[in-house]
Parts: sequence; C-alpha cells; structure tokens
Amino acid sequence: MHDLAFLGFLAAFVGFGFKRPFLFVLAYCYVDIVAPQRLCYFLLNAIPVSLICFGLAVLGWLVADDKRDARLAPRQLLMALLLVWAGYTTWNADFPVEALEKWGWVWKALVFAIFLPLTLRTRLRIEALCLCMVLCASSIIVVGGIKTLVSGGGYGALNLMVDNNSGLYEGSIISTVAICIIPLILWLAKHGTIFRPDWRVNLYAAGLVFACLLIPIGTQARTGLICIGILAVLTLRSVKHRLLYIAMAGAIGLAAIPLLPSSFTQRMDTIKTYKSDQSASTRLAVWAWTWDYAKRNPMGGGFMAFLQNKLTIDLTETSGDAQSQQVESSVAYDQARAYHSAYFEMLGEQGFPGLAMWLMLNIGGIVRMEVLRRRHLKAPDDQAWIAPLATALQHGNIIYMVGALFVGIAFQPFVFMLVGCQIGFDTYVTRRRDEAAWRPLRERIGRPAAA
Repeated sequence: MHDLAFLGFLAAFVGFGFKRPFLFVLAYCYVDIVAPQRLCYFLLNAIPVSLICFGLAVLGWLVADDKRDARLAPRQLLMALLLVWAGYTTWNADFPVEALEKWGWVWKALVFAIFLPLTLRTRLRIEALCLCMVLCASSIIVVGGIKTLVSGGGYGALNLMVDNNSGLYEGSIISTVAICIIPLILWLAKHGTIFRPDWRVNLYAAGLVFACLLIPIGTQARTGLICIGILAVLTLRSVKHRLLYIAMAGAIGLAAIPLLPSSFTQRMDTIKTYKSDQSASTRLAVWAWTWDYAKRNPMGGGFMAFLQNKLTIDLTETSGDAQSQQVESSVAYDQARAYHSAYFEMLGEQGFPGLAMWLMLNIGGIVRMEVLRRRHLKAPDDQAWIAPLATALQHGNIIYMVGALFVGIAFQPFVFMLVGCQIGFDTYVTRRRDEAAWRPLRERIGRPAAA
C-alpha cells in the first residue's frame, strides 16, 4: 500500500500533465526534490521516473507551449558554459570513475535549470513553481519538525524518512534550504493566487515557518543557526517598526533558549570553541588543503578530487577557569574528507574558472533581484506582487550563499531550481515592462487618421 500510494499520486500528477503540459515540469520538480523512488520499497525504484518526467516536460514544451516569448537570458548561457566546463573537468578528473557518478546528477540539475525559465511565461506558472518547491520541501520539513518536537532530534539522529542522508535528506542541507524558503512561504501567504490568502493559508504558513525554524534544532546543524541569524538581519529591510522587531526577536530568542535540548546548545557552543572540536578543525584543514591544491591545479581536479587529501589536524582544548586555565594540544590525522563548503568544492573540483562562473551566477541573481525590487517598490496594485517576490528570491539566494560557506551544495538541484525561477521571473517582468513601453506607440499607429 505504501508504494501504491506514491505510485498513484505520481501517476495522477503526470496524468493531469497531458491536459496541462506545464504540470510535467512541476512533476519533475516533485520527483527531484522529494525523490519518491527513495521512499518506496520496490515499485518506483524499478522505473526511471526522473528521466520520464524530464522527457515529458521537454516534449510538452516543444509540442504544446507558446514559444513566441521564449528567450535566453545571460545567466542561462552562463549555466550552459558551466555545464561544458564541468564536463571538461570530469573528462580530465583525477578520479574518473568517482567523478562520473557525481556528473550523473549534476548535468541533469544544470540542464533542467537552463530549460526551466523557458516555461515560465506567466505569473501563474511562476507562482505554481514557487508553490511546488515549497510544498515539496515541506513534505520533508514538516516530518522533521514533528520529530523534533517529539524527540528533540540530535546530530545525525533525526530520521527524515530515509536512511541514506543525501540530497535534501541530509541535515545541514535541509537546514539551509528550510531557512532559504521562509521568505517564499511568506510571499505565497500574502500574494498567492492559487491558494488565496485567508486564515487557513496563514495558519499553514505560520506552522510551516515554525517547522523550518525547528529543522536546525532537530538536525543540530550549526549552519542552520547561522542562516537563521542572516534571515533575521535581512528581514529588517522590510519591517516597518525595526526597533520593535529587534526587541521582539531578542525576547523570543531569550525565551526559547531554556526550551532547547541541552545537546543542541552544547553543539552550538562549539562555534566558539572550534579549535577543540575535531569536526570544525577538520573543515579548516580541508579548506587549507584545497587552497594549496588549487594553486597547483588552477583548472580543478574534477568531481570528487577531495578523495586524495591527507590532513594533519591540530586540536587545542582549554579547561579550567579564567585564573587557572590549562591548555592541551593534540594532533589528529584524517584523509579523503569532503570540502564542507560550496566555495571550496567549486575551487577544488572546477578550479578558478568554475568558481568564477558559479559566483557570477549567484551574485548576478542577487543583483538582478535587487534591480527588480527597487524598480517595482511603488508599482500599481496589479504589480504589487513583483517587488516582494524579488525580495523573497533574493533573500533565499543570500541565505544559500551564507549557508554554502559551510556545506558542499554548489550543485544542489533545489538551488538551481531557485536560480531558474529567478531567471524566468526576471525575463517575464522585463518582457511585460517592454510591452507596456511600446503599447502607446502601437495604439497611435493603429489609430485611424482624422477626417
């Protein structure tokens, strides 16, 4: 019955796509985010559902979609260039077999992100994509939030429905994504047209935001705590009473501390005492190794190049009070440790050219969303949704960029969907603006001459 439920839902999703082909795009997003084939015991595991949904999405667009408005944005071309570069580094990888395994899902994430903006021709489609991404992520986040409330969670102990903690089911990744989507949740609750704002929408949105904030507690991912801090700072831009907001945020934070699990507060304390924490010290050692490796190999070593690292980790532990402190030094050794940072992931695997393209892709999105936000801050009522969505997509990108400092998520498919949504939203708004600028001239040309 478990497998039949997932199969039935996906079959219905795809079935509706034959009536409205854009639903094939959303079906692929569902499969890529939730990965129902990993939640099933047998049925979906035996079917290449991701490939089928992607093929239907492209075929539906080619056959049934209006392509008069289709245009390639500079960032789509940049992603295409990054795709070619990643293919080149994979071909010349230090570990060819292991690199091909990662390449197997990276190229799909990039190709879909390049294709996605071509389908986002209307506000309804843009909103539908945002809603689908939020609801798909919420299927993981709500489960994690409930388990956190019941058990308190724990580092590496919060079971998010699967044993294999890859993709969004990994603690640090879902913590970053959960905080990233909070601005989108709030935008959908206020400006959504598919589920129009009412008490039910607001109640679910509030519950989902609460669950998102619980995820860093349940996973005990230090990255999530940092992302919450960044979100709190970014929210200052849009609140009217900033001093009241700061006071309330501080009061809520202080009131929440006694309710947090002791294991969570102890783990967060390691942010200050990173020299005595082997996990944090190992990250610093990996980053130092990656920098030295990139200086010797500026074009990168291809995917999984970290497998060759050998690390010497210096640990310093301080005990005692301020008057009589005792410092103990020790040395640990490790090897083949992952980068634990998207920036160093790009540097080690794709070299300086790949890192530059990745930074341009993300910083370009932040800048473009700022342009749209400022341009439509005082827009008429029918365009009042534009500036808030630009702000939500920008804040999500900024939070991701901060979280990516400590998590190797340079090619996370969910984030590339967010980038594709930015591009589609940007091209849609720009096209509508251009059409509005030309409309008076067309009206004058089409007006009959006076007698």
